[in-house]
Amino acid sequence: MTITEVLQIVDRLVEKQTGEHLDDLEKAVVKGLWQGKSYSEIADECGYESKNYIGDVSRKLYKILSEQLDEDVKKSNFSWTLERVTNSPQFVGLVNSKVNWCPNSPQSDTNQPINKEEITDNKKGYHDLTLAPKITHFYDRETELQTLSHWLTNQNSHLVSVLGLSGIGKTTLVKQFVDLNLEQFDVIIWKSLKLSGSLDNIITDTLTCLNAESEQPENKLTQFFNLLRQQKCLIILDDVQELFAHGQFAGQYKDESKIYKSFFTKIIEIEHQSSLILLSQQQCQAMLCLDEELYPIKCLELKGLNNTQILKNWGLQDEESWLELMALYEGNPAYLKDVANLIRNIFGGKVAEFLREDTLIITESMKYTLTELFQQISSIEQQIVLHLNEFDRPLSREDLRQNLSLSSTDLMNGLQSLNQRYLLNRIEADKILFELPLVFREYVKDVCVMRSLQPQH
Repeated sequence: MTITEVLQIVDRLVEKQTGEHLDDLEKAVVKGLWQGKSYSEIADECGYESKNYIGDVSRKLYKILSEQLDEDVKKSNFSWTLERVTNSPQFVGLVNSKVNWCPNSPQSDTNQPINKEEITDNKKGYHDLTLAPKITHFYDRETELQTLSHWLTNQNSHLVSVLGLSGIGKTTLVKQFVDLNLEQFDVIIWKSLKLSGSLDNIITDTLTCLNAESEQPENKLTQFFNLLRQQKCLIILDDVQELFAHGQFAGQYKDESKIYKSFFTKIIEIEHQSSLILLSQQQCQAMLCLDEELYPIKCLELKGLNNTQILKNWGLQDEESWLELMALYEGNPAYLKDVANLIRNIFGGKVAEFLREDTLIITESMKYTLTELFQQISSIEQQIVLHLNEFDRPLSREDLRQNLSLSSTDLMNGLQSLNQRYLLNRIEADKILFELPLVFREYVKDVCVMRSLQPQH
């Protein structure tokens, strides 16, 4: 059994007993118990000072499992009991228990983390999760998770975009969905466009692993679409923004990536039973023109978190100040993790003391990510951004037009493009007003300072 299968069976038994799925701490406890770790070791990994609390959570799970399985489950027999009952007639089909490995991929130990490649011989398919992340915590995205589940399992949406700034939690959300819905799909393929190369490579790799590769190379795409018809597949493409050109408006394909545009269109047009999820920091132009009422497409835009639960395991003090910290960094999990590490190291974990600095600190990691974004936007967008940065108040389109040497068309396209990149906040007032998000604005201030310090030629 893999850890994914362990989580599946425990989650289903807990849901049957309580009506609720495992929470993040319970998942971490199940993983630790399966791996033979002590309560102290699990507590350390989860950021809890007391092993007693982990013991309490574990005993609650033992009780539920004991009642559901009608036998005494405890720490000493936890793993053995789950391994045994999974293969019993009562639980056949509850998890994907028979494991085969893709002949062209390295095999993995059954105790490896869930982001290792798993290929299950269920309905002739496989699960390729080699490039999927390991999820240790999942916070405050239950509504988005339910929406995604509805689109993919009930509505059979063929193309779903999950969009938002870098670090906002797109990949975590989709991986959580995958972990909870493995049995819903015959084939699951997770690829990152930063690492997986061309569309041809992705298709060839998939067909090879499924022994479905055509002897005639020109038929590979047809073979792939036949696969989508014959089996229920879930294809996840991460880092889709890698397809788009730098220095142009958002969503414009690079010349070498235009084949993906045709591929996405075909996914929407043909009849099949599969779904493609695109994870991206910006929307592609082709999908903006399509009506969700007429086409099997959906778009889920992720905003920042507003629940302080994410901060609980990071060793921070002054809980009454956590909401202010969340607001300052716009609820972006990556920003918050970065700044929490800084607060622990420099301020001894005291959030209130950090906030008294009255400065929005941009860490080096944030700066690296934002520099990449700033360098990718068009010159027109840069002009708009730098001008918005000069004011401590939101500006209207008329304000921008009066102060920038841009045509109306360039200004409106620039604003639209920044909005598609999630680098612009819209404020509904008597007039529509625009401003930069807090963290991006602070970064742009630093950019302006650095430019002013550079020697003039």
